[in-house]
Amino acid sequence: MRIGRKHIMLDTSWQEYSNCLGVDPDLFFPERGASTREAKEVCRGCVVRDDCLEFALANGEKFGIWGGMSERERRRIRRQRALERQAAADIDVHRGSA
Repeated sequence: MRIGRKHIMLDTSWQEYSNCLGVDPDLFFPERGASTREAKEVCRGCVVRDDCLEFALANGEKFGIWGGMSERERRRIRRQRALERQAAADIDVHRGSA
């Protein structure tokens, strides 16, 4: 499903295979400045880690640990992907004018 520029990922069936299933959700939403190490340790080796991360990126999750990454780490990925999309668009524009 696509709404405007934001994608909403509705399929969450991957969650039933997650390492965090049954773990206290507060672990993944630490207070500002608190350690994220324990949450990331739960994510390490999780078979659906990539699905979790993509879910968070697609849905603009701004808080918590998703796919083993913090808000700051996900922002970096979103920024990098935006730059890559812009570079690809610039290449397409230049090819069209040649």
